[in-house]
Amino acid sequence: MEWEWFAAPDYWLSRLVLQRGLAAVYLVAFVSAALQFRALIGERGLTPVPDFLRRVSFRASPSLFHLRYSDRLFASAAWLGAALSAAVLLGAADRVPLAVSMAMWALLWVLYLSIVNVGQTWYAFGWESLLLETGFLAVFLGNADVAPPLLVLVLLRWLLFRVEFGAGLIKWRGDLCWRRLTCLDYHHETQPMPGPLSWFFHRLPRPLHRLEVAANHVTQLAVPFLLFLPQPVASFAGLAVVATQLWLVASGNFAWLNWLTVLLAFSAVAGSPVAGAPAHGPTPLWFGAAVIAVTVLVAVLSYRPARNLLSRRQLMNASFDRLHLVNTYGAFGSVTRVRHEVVIEGTDEERITDATRWREYGFKGKPGDVRRLPRQYAPYHLRLDWLMWFAALSPSYAAPWFTRLLRRLLENDPDTLRLLRTNPFPDAPPAHVRALLYRYRFTTWRELRSTGAWWDRELIGPYGPPVPRRPAEPDTGTDTDTDAS
Repeated sequence: MEWEWFAAPDYWLSRLVLQRGLAAVYLVAFVSAALQFRALIGERGLTPVPDFLRRVSFRASPSLFHLRYSDRLFASAAWLGAALSAAVLLGAADRVPLAVSMAMWALLWVLYLSIVNVGQTWYAFGWESLLLETGFLAVFLGNADVAPPLLVLVLLRWLLFRVEFGAGLIKWRGDLCWRRLTCLDYHHETQPMPGPLSWFFHRLPRPLHRLEVAANHVTQLAVPFLLFLPQPVASFAGLAVVATQLWLVASGNFAWLNWLTVLLAFSAVAGSPVAGAPAHGPTPLWFGAAVIAVTVLVAVLSYRPARNLLSRRQLMNASFDRLHLVNTYGAFGSVTRVRHEVVIEGTDEERITDATRWREYGFKGKPGDVRRLPRQYAPYHLRLDWLMWFAALSPSYAAPWFTRLLRRLLENDPDTLRLLRTNPFPDAPPAHVRALLYRYRFTTWRELRSTGAWWDRELIGPYGPPVPRRPAEPDTGTDTDTDAS
């Protein structure tokens, strides 16, 4: 098929960057799932998949695991996805026929969809839907056999538009501090998981914080419209998105959200013919028909997300179909002014007194030890650490799983302990564990120099009563004492 309007050969390098980068994100996502699922959603996890599958039908949450679930099958699916992602990252999808390449991308999408749709609260993040939506469109981007299809590039820009414009609108409509340009007086300190530079971003002069917010509004509310203009304007708009997303990468840990947004921005960046550019063959009729069909499907499914953008009751990070094909996005419609953290401690003393010595569990990413500089983990996603931030905001949010987490620590459960940085009871499990609520704030320059501490914390009080170790008993998959407040 030779339709001059259909092919966009000048975007071959952009497609290469987007596809290889997407394969890298898939690889991180599948490895994250493989290494963390047993403690979170495994058969003895905090919210077990088998319990979820008994309550939810395939139609409500499509997943291959409705056919059969076991931890071994989940691990096999996750590691298969990781291996296939690595192969695509190394160029395997460009060395096979077009139909096989599409099948490889489709299998990645099906495997990850199956994980997300049984992942429950641990997978209820906007970047899961973003990965699935991008991964679905990547099936139809083609490989080295054909020129990039213009329609799919436009669909990717439409996705990028919803990511950026949706985030801009939710901020403008939400917290007043975004309109007053003051939100970054708090955000770098109170974001879910600060990174190693977050302390320094927080300590920037306030006029620079105002400039950051103003630049964010321009990038998210004005620049997205430029993505659909002729070149080179669209390329400049895409590169502007790349620059702002890299700023966000440096200032915090948001899993693969920012990296995926960077990759999507390349759908708007056109190159120019250069030596070594691949010579694409003609576009097969069946491939052109598939691309057109998908374009029509996305256009139809875009009605509700587009209406959501225009609504005063705009939803944030919502899916309007069970396959996560066309979603709505957004982040930080409200900004927390004060940072609270749940700190978990244990003791090996059988009787608790005022003199009882408690020892603290250390998490990998979330703040704990005040002298420990926050680490960079993104694009890897520490799911338990992220949900501990939500637990500090709302005990009721954590109620379905928090008490079970404490029970697992009382057992020295190896899968659970692998999610933590330190276990103060390596030889024998503790007799009691408890959770305390602290207020955390970044130290000042003077405090940092005098104490070496990046954080200062103040005890607010108990997050719940101490939980004692109980005699071993069969795990029924449910806990009756799930009130974490």
